[in-house]
Amino acid sequence: MKQDNELQNRLKQIRTRLGLSQQDLAKVVGVSRQTISGVESGQYAPSATIALRLAKALGCQMEDLFWLEEDCLRVEATSAQTIPVEQDVRFTLARVGGKLMAYPLLGEDAFRTEMIPADGEGWGQTKNNAVQVKLWAQTETINQTVAVAGCTPVLSLWARVAEYWYPSLRVYWSFANSMDALERLCRGEVHIAGMHLYSPETDSYNVSFVQEAVMNKRAVLINLGVWEEGLLVQLNNPKKLRTVADLANSNITIINREMGSGSRQLLEYLLQKAEIPFNAVQGFNSVVNSHVAVARAVASGNVDAGVSTQAVAQAFGLTFIPLHKSRYDLVVLKDYLAETPVQQLLNTLGHPRLHSQLTALGGYDTSQTGEVVATIE
Repeated sequence: MKQDNELQNRLKQIRTRLGLSQQDLAKVVGVSRQTISGVESGQYAPSATIALRLAKALGCQMEDLFWLEEDCLRVEATSAQTIPVEQDVRFTLARVGGKLMAYPLLGEDAFRTEMIPADGEGWGQTKNNAVQVKLWAQTETINQTVAVAGCTPVLSLWARVAEYWYPSLRVYWSFANSMDALERLCRGEVHIAGMHLYSPETDSYNVSFVQEAVMNKRAVLINLGVWEEGLLVQLNNPKKLRTVADLANSNITIINREMGSGSRQLLEYLLQKAEIPFNAVQGFNSVVNSHVAVARAVASGNVDAGVSTQAVAQAFGLTFIPLHKSRYDLVVLKDYLAETPVQQLLNTLGHPRLHSQLTALGGYDTSQTGEVVATIE
């Protein structure tokens, strides 16, 4: 083997997620542990034979493990609307009448809602929530579906990338705040729960909450990203807000998130740390149920501030005041890791297409994306 600076790999991410050491994998593949270490570090490029053996041992395609770092193709397109000066903007592209059009993903266009096609029609709910369903979709489609619950719109972005890479895969994302998503996972309703809950006692994210919730089940926590979370305020910050302490001003009104959400938990923690009573904050009991709803409330001028992410602020043209770096993790029960659709979805966490999308949002750190950050036994 030789060094190849263009060949990238996510061998370590997939190996550690499956609970294999370098020595374990080396024994299965029939190579030395030093070979596995060299491939993971990018020091060596494996032969085609070894690459195929690695993919077979890890239950994935060779393309899941390796890709070439190539320059992105650049094209010229016509923007459908005027875009902000000196701001990087994400676009959706379409060819219309022979012209390549670029649609800026700004404001509500960045978080568009859709009518979800149904797989069937049901009736006759029992005490155990069982229903009879007249099936419209193919069973193969249903069997290739991964159910994910979480609060960040990034989950739908991840789903699009995964479905592009695996055409037979389907990802169903349902909205749920962090605690609700975790509870759905524990009830067996979803494969994956997304969460960002901070524990001041342990100065860590998510692990203690998962340990308490999953009881005797085994689980892994895989990082999706670390994001900047803070105050969304109107453009150019007309009220001159700087810190959470400024929210105690009687002239400032906020919008809050619901119980169980990571954003509300962060706000409560920071207010307590600043020794500010909750009832001293105007609007503390005014609640909406999503990051996008917070941005809409601030952008409309109905409130002065709310807690969300830098990415949401940028999409709605709002000013952002950073308060805290929050780690967003994906919780997966270990029993689900053996299911092919779940493996396929998780494999794409290391894909450069996803990392590029997350980085372009603003305020996302992808250095740990796809890494196993904790295991619960």
